[in-house]
Amino acid sequence: MTDLLKTPLHALHDELGAKMVGFAGYDMPVQFPAGIMAEHIQTRTKAGLFDVSHMGQVILSGAPMADIAAAFETMVPMDVIGLPEGRQRYGLFTSDTGGILDDLMFANRGDHLFVVVNAACKQADIARMKAALEPAVTVTEVTDRALIALQGPQAEAVLKQINPAVADMNFMDVATISLDGVDCWISRSGYTGEDGFEISVPAHGAETLARRLLDHDDVMPVGLGARDSLRLEAGLCLYGHDMDETTGPVQAGLGWSIQKIRRTGGARAGGFPGADAVLEQLAQGASRKRVGLRPQGRAPMREGVALFASDSGGAQIGVITSGGFGPTVGGPVAMGYVSAEFATADTTLYGELRGKRQPVTVTRLPFVAANFKR
Repeated sequence: MTDLLKTPLHALHDELGAKMVGFAGYDMPVQFPAGIMAEHIQTRTKAGLFDVSHMGQVILSGAPMADIAAAFETMVPMDVIGLPEGRQRYGLFTSDTGGILDDLMFANRGDHLFVVVNAACKQADIARMKAALEPAVTVTEVTDRALIALQGPQAEAVLKQINPAVADMNFMDVATISLDGVDCWISRSGYTGEDGFEISVPAHGAETLARRLLDHDDVMPVGLGARDSLRLEAGLCLYGHDMDETTGPVQAGLGWSIQKIRRTGGARAGGFPGADAVLEQLAQGASRKRVGLRPQGRAPMREGVALFASDSGGAQIGVITSGGFGPTVGGPVAMGYVSAEFATADTTLYGELRGKRQPVTVTRLPFVAANFKR
């Protein structure tokens, strides 16, 4: 397709022999010649380099930081005002009925908030922020920077060879750090469950930095295929699959992201879209829940597989929303939603594959423990 957008690293992906696919309007690498399995294992054991330049990078500015934070709090159920400078937090845009419109990261960078949103939702998110925040707060999409992620247990060792200052960062810290003379906006975070960094770099310097990192023996380029299997093993949601506007934060298992100060009884309770529904579910629980699932046998159960409480008959009680093979786990893994009464770990359910029901076990998430530097 010729109308797909290209990231600043597109030519490098071609040079490295990537298999490209259309994703969220961009021509993106799904895998490199080493293959998804090798890329996945590399990230779990050493370090993988991901191009995530398709994500939306947005700056909220033009007012005192306290005013920017207070305004943004009207859009999300998170504590924005209390976020210290140099730190970032996971957030959610919610609808008037309490559904999830997108998930995001937002960082306090001293005189502005830096927000990163999902590629498929970014134009809607930017329009939503402009409608809610302007003119008091200026909403600016950053279009002259790439975004790359260096993920894995060797990520710090690799990056600190360029600038030792990155070793002082802990999980969810953000900082402006020079890498080979280029000022980069760096967060210690990612989407794999591994330690690592997300690096916003000026587009003109992106390929040079990527090549510098790939020159290291412990770094391999990684595409969207392994990114998906890594986040699935880490129990992380993919918007549009494991959560959407029909799913609330509590159903999705994301209630932890709503700080006490924004909950019932908190000093700044409510005041965000869908607050009544979200706060009620926090207090009362949800009728359905996101759970981890381990299919028995070797056949993966993928998105859309219906779940039942018995091996024959009975009404459907859930559905798989993400599934595939977990290389670290050594077998198929999945996530999905089930009625709350079936959400207890070790419960046996049945997924219907090609007209036959196969057993699947409800499992605590994540499948692979997080390896963050706290």
